[in-house]
Amino acid sequence: MLRNWAVRYWFSFSTTGLLLGTLFFAASLTPTLIPRNYLTQGVLSGLSAAVGYGCGFFLRWLWRYLELPELRARILITGKLIAAIACGIVGLAFLWQASEWQNSIRRLMQLAPVDTAHPLEVGAIALVTFVVLVAFGRLFKRTLVFVSEKLRRFVPTRVSYVIGTTIAVFLFWSAADGIIFRYGLRVMDSSFQRLDELMPAETRQPAEPGKTGSAASLVRWQDLGRMGRSYIASGPTAADIGQLTGKPAKEPIRVYVGLQSGDTPQQRAKLALEELKRAGGFERSTLVIVTPTGTGWVDEQAIDPIEFLHNGDVASVSAQYSYLASWLSLLVEPGYGAEQSRALFSEIYGYWHTLPRDTRPKLYLFGLSLGALSTELSNELFEVLGDPYQGALLSGPPFASRIWHSITDDRNPGSPEWLPEFRDGSYVRFTSQKNALDIPGAQWGPLRLVYLQYASDPITFYETHALYSEPDWMKTPRGPDVSPELRWYPVVTFLQLTLDLAMATTAPMGYGHVYAAEHYIDAWMQVADIKDLSPDEIARLKQHFADKRK
Repeated sequence: MLRNWAVRYWFSFSTTGLLLGTLFFAASLTPTLIPRNYLTQGVLSGLSAAVGYGCGFFLRWLWRYLELPELRARILITGKLIAAIACGIVGLAFLWQASEWQNSIRRLMQLAPVDTAHPLEVGAIALVTFVVLVAFGRLFKRTLVFVSEKLRRFVPTRVSYVIGTTIAVFLFWSAADGIIFRYGLRVMDSSFQRLDELMPAETRQPAEPGKTGSAASLVRWQDLGRMGRSYIASGPTAADIGQLTGKPAKEPIRVYVGLQSGDTPQQRAKLALEELKRAGGFERSTLVIVTPTGTGWVDEQAIDPIEFLHNGDVASVSAQYSYLASWLSLLVEPGYGAEQSRALFSEIYGYWHTLPRDTRPKLYLFGLSLGALSTELSNELFEVLGDPYQGALLSGPPFASRIWHSITDDRNPGSPEWLPEFRDGSYVRFTSQKNALDIPGAQWGPLRLVYLQYASDPITFYETHALYSEPDWMKTPRGPDVSPELRWYPVVTFLQLTLDLAMATTAPMGYGHVYAAEHYIDAWMQVADIKDLSPDEIARLKQHFADKRK
């Protein structure tokens, strides 16, 4: 009985689907941008195999639908056996190489190699994933056929299949939308909200009257949110800065307004301006408007360096627009970040613009990830050309960033997509782990824009057309942190990059979407035109941040 069931189950699979599924499985084992462990690789490979099987099954259905000649039964049985052997050989051969492919990128990112059991673990998880997904596919098919058979007595056969397919898609999509998306989003929204309200014991309300969240502050400590409280409490002190630089230092000013501090972006922006005035932010030599990520997080790896570079004579101001992760915020509330960023810029720049030019601070913008996209949308050049701010530093710009995309697409011929050069370099320049901002013969104009991006960052280099064409950043010369074993495959590469997108922040510091403080230093020095530091001082500062993470 069991044997007969196994034979029937085996012959229920499409030979074309198995062949194409095996090719998809094999291609999925090759590396892309982010290192994968056995679990994520197994799920990805199982999904890829299922997608390939589905494509093969569709091609077989299309062959029959077009009523093309069919092979005889004996040939089909022999062909399935040969296909099974071929699939097994190909699958095992590629699994054998899976560890080396993963290690090729792990070596670049200075990670330990995968375990020797990696191929076996990947194969087992991939098989389970494939079987589960095929079962869902067959459930969809049975639903379609059931509905079609009920309709066949009233309408022509092909019409019944069209209607059956439509109803099956509607049922499955409704289930996914109701159970996975709506319920899942509610759960995630509730979870992120509770997380934002958490107040870790080690994060204490500041006692200094000048700090945001203190008893004298216009912003209540409990309204800052978890990320805001962390940002205010974690900054370097004047003593920390002075000890490293050996120069007199000031206490950096950090102003943050949480999501609960106002009902609208405009209210939060006005409160941020008043708090910045109260704290003396406009009396500093440097002022930075920061757009946080979706959770409200401001990356200390980015802000700490400029506070050290200016010996603490810096004020920064930021306003929260969400408590969701950036990818989720981009999915469910894509306009919130830009709306808050524009409101904050309008308030701060509007007041800054009225101050005497020779006594007001130099004004800069900063954004990471979704914050970079929102910063791009915070103002238009024609609005500030009469009295421009001094510059902006944007790191890890998402692939959806309109201005970044326009500049990258229009880059100078011969410059790679992962490190483009644009025009004469007077307005915008790009850099990565290795400083690439000192362009021979280039002179900065009155407004400086610098993009810090890693070639291994899928948030920046994710492309939907990788589904059917090779992205430019995959072509030579490649970035130093991209595996030489990376290859483009139709459909599969798109699936790999989609997983990379979700795993972008799991990379080690200095790779993927995790930006290191030492790489910000050269970028800030160019944006803020800092020239009074010796090479030894710069090297010591970079080493300080590198050692701090150990």
